[in-house]
Formats: sequence, structure tokens, C-alpha cells
Amino acid sequence: MPEPLLDIRALDAFYGDFQALFGVSLSIPAGSVVSFVGANGAGKSTLLKSIAGLMPDKREAIVFDGEPIGDHPAHDVARRGIALVPEGRRLFPSLSVEENLMIGGQLGRPGAWSLARIYELFPVLFERRKVPATALSGGQQQMCAIGRALMSNPRLLMCDEISLGLAPIVVRDIYTRLPQITSTGITLIIVEQDVAQALKAADHVYCLQEGRVVLEGSAGAVTREAVAAAYFGV
Repeated sequence: MPEPLLDIRALDAFYGDFQALFGVSLSIPAGSVVSFVGANGAGKSTLLKSIAGLMPDKREAIVFDGEPIGDHPAHDVARRGIALVPEGRRLFPSLSVEENLMIGGQLGRPGAWSLARIYELFPVLFERRKVPATALSGGQQQMCAIGRALMSNPRLLMCDEISLGLAPIVVRDIYTRLPQITSTGITLIIVEQDVAQALKAADHVYCLQEGRVVLEGSAGAVTREAVAAAYFGV
């Protein structure tokens, strides 16, 4: 079997004395789409932050493309090809839409994604490219945040709470663009509270509860009822 693109090995994570992750282990093949689901406080965002280098851990706890990176800082992780779309988007409010996108391309990694390609994926961003990022709607801000991450030409793209606070029609619009993203070979991790959406979009699903993986399986084989039971710990 080929090595996974991302291999998490007994990962723990702490906020001071509070332990947020307990021995999390999982493997993600290249080119796959994986959803992490779970209630608020389950550890989903902490897991993404750990992968992104925002919460350094033991070097061997996170292996990316065969290289242990668990103790590497975020800027080095990004250079290696891991991009995070954070919860709440966190766009730069003083910059225009286009300036926010251009910041994502500062690493200069080669790949399929350019400013023109982002505008092709999200035409509304081209129409509003000169306005401040704060002038965008919530859905447009999410598109801009995804575009900014894609501008780094990552091998692994992680989207934290991709549908949080967005109207259902906007969520559907964003999810319909995901196949265009993965068609370029990008491996995708989605943190999602909507179980139905997670099962529909992903190849594989992991359910976290209180910092532990309590259920995992193929999205086509895991039932919504089983995920819901694990989600709520019943």
C-alpha cells in the first residue's frame, strides 16, 4: 500500500493544562475528500490547527508526504503544501478582495491555481475584486478565504466550519465548487457540523467526541444514524 499523504499518529494537543486531543490517529490518502464531524468542543478545529503547525506537538505525531512535521512552525508547514481556511474566514479587513487573494500567493509554490483561476472558480470575486473584504457577504467572504488558501497551491486544503453561519443556498453553491478544486489533485479536509452534508461530500468520515475519534469509515458505508449516535455520544 502507498504511504498516505497525511498520517496522524497518537496526536495529543493542549491549551495550557487543558487537554483537547487524546491520542488521535488517522490516515488520509492523496486525492481524497475527508470530513471531520462532531459537536462544538469535540476537537475538530484543534486537529486542523495542529496539522497546520499552529499547535506544535511531537515531530513524529504528524507525518506529511512521508516527512515528520509535528513540531514544525506554521510557515514551514505552509511552504510544504498545507493550507488552512480558518473558522470565521479571518480575511484582512483593510485590504481589498484581490489583495487578500494575492497574499495567499506569496509563497510562490507552483501549481494550477492563479488569480485568473480563482476568478474562474468564483466569478463574484472578480466582480468585487476592488472592494474591501469586509464589504462582502458571508458566503463571498468564505469564497475569498478559500481562494486565498488555493493561491498557495497546496497539496492539502483544510476548510474549518465551511458552512458555519451561511444560508443553505450559499452552502450548496460552495459545495458545488469543491469537485473543481479536487480535480486539480488537491486532497481536501472539511470540518462540518452538518452530518448529511459531510456524508454527501466526502469519501471518508471521522467523528470526534471530546478529543477522540469515536467513529470512522467510508462515507458510503457509514449511516447517518451511526454518525449521529457517535456525534452525541449515545
